[in-house]
Amino acid sequence: MPYDLDAGGRSALQVPGEREEDEAEVGTARVLVVDDERKIRDVVGSYLVREGYTVLFAETGEAALDLALREHPDLVVLDLKLPDLAGEEVARAVRKVSELPIIMLTAKSAEADRLAGLALGADDYLVKPFSVRELAARVAAVLRRTKGLRSEISIDGGKLVIDPAPRTARLDGVRLTLTRTEFDLLLALVSGFPRVLSREQLLTAARGYGSEPEERTIDAHVKNLRRKLRDDPKQPRYIHTAAGVGYRFGLKPDA
Repeated sequence: MPYDLDAGGRSALQVPGEREEDEAEVGTARVLVVDDERKIRDVVGSYLVREGYTVLFAETGEAALDLALREHPDLVVLDLKLPDLAGEEVARAVRKVSELPIIMLTAKSAEADRLAGLALGADDYLVKPFSVRELAARVAAVLRRTKGLRSEISIDGGKLVIDPAPRTARLDGVRLTLTRTEFDLLLALVSGFPRVLSREQLLTAARGYGSEPEERTIDAHVKNLRRKLRDDPKQPRYIHTAAGVGYRFGLKPDA
């Protein structure tokens, strides 16, 4: 039955019960559900919560981008038909600065549409109407495949360590006191290695999609971040300037 709804519009599976074994191992992840239909958000969210996930919600593309780039969830369930930005545009913006796993939801079932979604960087693709049980299984499968991407990031032989989940960073074993913006910039730069990220892309990562480019603001935050990383701008080890464009991270994360 589509979305596993009962006659009253509630989740037919929203009852206490044991999680399936293969879903339990990734059930503590945070999932962002993006859909403009409240019934779908409610049903999917209720079922994922029952499976042990923490669920965030967005009903517009801009809200989705803000949450994805500010809260760093472990996975996004993304409807492609949204009232403001198309889901494809949301996915494209996220992919510029992050490898955040994405499962796309769409009413389009043609092979060409599925291939187009996957080409944008989607990790999976589910056609509406769908079973919420199948969606939960796909969430678990994608998280198993990508869980290493969300784990602690070690850089420079462990000298610099970034942990996306609690949003912390340590240098030489000492926790850095970073603002939210500084941490988001650091994570975006590391995730984007070895690409140069423009100031506009960095603003998107730090403040959400749609922010106006403010070069002085980004430069000031990068200056503060460099100081906390003890990174000499004249001979940088971590954050390198791309003149007239933006910044890039200088070291590849440890294997």
